[in-house]
Amino acid sequence: MYEGYHVWGMHLIWWFIWGFMLMWIFTMPYAIPGQRWQRNSALDLLQKRFAAGEISADEYRERKKVLQ
Repeated sequence: MYEGYHVWGMHLIWWFIWGFMLMWIFTMPYAIPGQRWQRNSALDLLQKRFAAGEISADEYRERKKVLQ
């Protein structure tokens, strides 16, 4: 009755859709949106240490000059 395909080739179309979805999942350059890995630069780490009070303002300015 269907000769291998369901309703005008929908079975074949679903194989293409699943194949595309799998390709997209495995070739995404990032993890799931909202859970991307953050790459901390040296300046970001310096700002975090200053905000946490680990280094003084003078030390922060000196190191910032070196990094820029």
